[in-house]
Amino acid sequence: MAGRKTNPPFLNGVPELLLLELLARRSMYGYELVQAIRAATGGELEFGEGCIYPILHRLEGQGVLAAQRQAVGGRVRVVYGLTAKGKTQWAESKSAWQRVTQAIHHALQGGERGRAALAS
Repeated sequence: MAGRKTNPPFLNGVPELLLLELLARRSMYGYELVQAIRAATGGELEFGEGCIYPILHRLEGQGVLAAQRQAVGGRVRVVYGLTAKGKTQWAESKSAWQRVTQAIHHALQGGERGRAALAS
């Protein structure tokens, strides 16, 4: 597909973190999560259903998510929500990512000795 943007390869773990973040706010179904990630990141990140559904199934199998079937307009949707274990994992993952992003930001700003430290 010409013109389709791809996510950088260093984004391992980001889809799971975003799923946990969004599901901490409210329960959602898979395609809704795909759209919510795009909206929440201002269109910068896009993860298709082929990426999202395997993560949802894995997290459900691990007891991090609970799934409920809901009939909507004659169709059945599987709506996911965080379990107590999921809320703990979300908090731990969010904290870890915040530490990593702060460290990367610090390094990109030149670290302890400023930009000159990167030139040596």
